[in-house]
Amino acid sequence: MIAPSVLDATVKDLFEHLQFQAQPEGLYDPLRYMIAIGGKRIRPRLCLATYGIYADELGPEILEPAAGLEVFHTFTLIHDDIMDRSPLRRGHETVWKKWDEDTAILSGDVMFIDSYRRMAKAPVALLPQVLDLFSKTASGVCDGQQMDMDFEKRTDVTMAEYMQMIGLKTGVLIACAAQMGALIGGASQWSQECFYDYGYYLGLAFQVADDYLDAYGDQKVFGKPIGGDILNGKKTWLTLRALEKGADGLLEALAQPAETPEEKAAKIARVMAIYDSVDVAAEARKAIADLSSRAVFKGTDANMPPEGHDLLKDFAHSLVGRSY
Repeated sequence: MIAPSVLDATVKDLFEHLQFQAQPEGLYDPLRYMIAIGGKRIRPRLCLATYGIYADELGPEILEPAAGLEVFHTFTLIHDDIMDRSPLRRGHETVWKKWDEDTAILSGDVMFIDSYRRMAKAPVALLPQVLDLFSKTASGVCDGQQMDMDFEKRTDVTMAEYMQMIGLKTGVLIACAAQMGALIGGASQWSQECFYDYGYYLGLAFQVADDYLDAYGDQKVFGKPIGGDILNGKKTWLTLRALEKGADGLLEALAQPAETPEEKAAKIARVMAIYDSVDVAAEARKAIADLSSRAVFKGTDANMPPEGHDLLKDFAHSLVGRSY
């Protein structure tokens, strides 16, 4: 089993030296920019971690696919920021704000292509399985994003629909990372499925935590403006739980215009007051903890040494512990 300290050092080195094509600069500079501003590297870190439970060394057969997961995730962020009109990502200007929308679209496209190029570096014998898993995941992420956008126009979204949406938009990519590492590491099919479930439920916990932090987080820690989901009228876990609890005036508040800074501040304050009136913050924290516990329960059912169990528990805590 590969030690967590080795995994951390490897991930750090991998993205400090990640290379993209040099020219044309206008196309590839945004890629270098997005990788350089960092992130938690959740997906490659988890991929290497599950691989390391079964293997003793890290080579290009796992490092390239692991990097491909992060490149794909970064592509989705570039396009999401356009759709959400987000000005900041991890405390920095988003690509469409720093350059323009056309550049962001095309740079995102080439990042998507690059992710597949890296996936193709997986061991030849496993390539059909790796590409099938990744392709299903990529399609699922797009399905989830469309559902998320559709929900903005609806007033009858249910919590079940929401959980399905975040399972696609967020859960399947983290699940893919967990299974891919185990797959390339030589784990049994049963164990791979256990790791997939672990990543899926951890992804749900992570997205609920993201919803929570968008309303109740610290912008300096969160890396983007607080209240963005409210301003975009998004149906989040907080929104749907508040509606389930009979919160008065919430849909009207979410539909409130917000063009000027004053209007934006008023809209956020109004929605937050409604959230607080039904105490959804405490319920969100409990949901995050429950989903995280379920993830660990699913993952530790895999065939692996006891140290692997500890690794999954520590990873889950490091990922969603930021919420409380």
